[in-house]
Amino acid sequence: MGCDKGLLVAAALLALVVPGESITGGGEAVAHSRPYMASLQIPKNGKMTHECGGFLVADQWVMSAAHCFVSGTEGMNVVLGAHSLNDPEESKQTFNILQAYSHSDFSLSNYDNDIALVKLDRPIVASESVKLVKFQREGANDPDKDKEVNTAGWGSLNNLGSRPDKLQEVVIAVMDRVKCGRSDYYGKKFTDNMLCAAKTRADTCDGDSGGPLLFNDVVVGITSNGGKKCGSSKKPGLYTIISHYTQWIDRIMAQ
Repeated sequence: MGCDKGLLVAAALLALVVPGESITGGGEAVAHSRPYMASLQIPKNGKMTHECGGFLVADQWVMSAAHCFVSGTEGMNVVLGAHSLNDPEESKQTFNILQAYSHSDFSLSNYDNDIALVKLDRPIVASESVKLVKFQREGANDPDKDKEVNTAGWGSLNNLGSRPDKLQEVVIAVMDRVKCGRSDYYGKKFTDNMLCAAKTRADTCDGDSGGPLLFNDVVVGITSNGGKKCGSSKKPGLYTIISHYTQWIDRIMAQ
């Protein structure tokens, strides 16, 4: 799905019906205040178009969601240092993908193990607009129920599919695990590798997939999947818990 420092902006957008994952009920981020953000772009109608998010975890590695790569990586670019997707910002750095490594146990039926690592074709040039972000490792404490977390992305602003040009962010809260596993929420599709988070009419949406969920400035989750309506009270955003994958991450990044 598919938002720390930003203020939560009230959303007055009630939904109709496009499936997906985007920032709903948030607001524009301060330009380049999240220098780890990546835009994964694919060619569409003669131009590169934002498809998924990601975040920079090492000089040549971006973390994202496995479901962003089910169609492969042909023609896909990774853009770092962007605030506007369309403006020719000098801060932008564009990369080809050497290899995308999706978790071997990723399940398209319920999005379990929805984590991927992307090796860029060269190391980044660090700047004020392109920096690494810390991510949660095994043994650290993940956020509990009701803790505020935040995320960001260039995904849809509402269920009508309206997409922003500039990076959006939103503050949401971790929800009760028992509730998210109820049959009227996600049922058995909600696994131990996921957390769910949202607030009233505040959610991730289509195009935010692969982006970071942060708690105390550390990435604790990856925007994964949710309901067909962004901001639906019984289909909150789902996020892959990164701390469950420390050994896999270390093994892949050693390549």
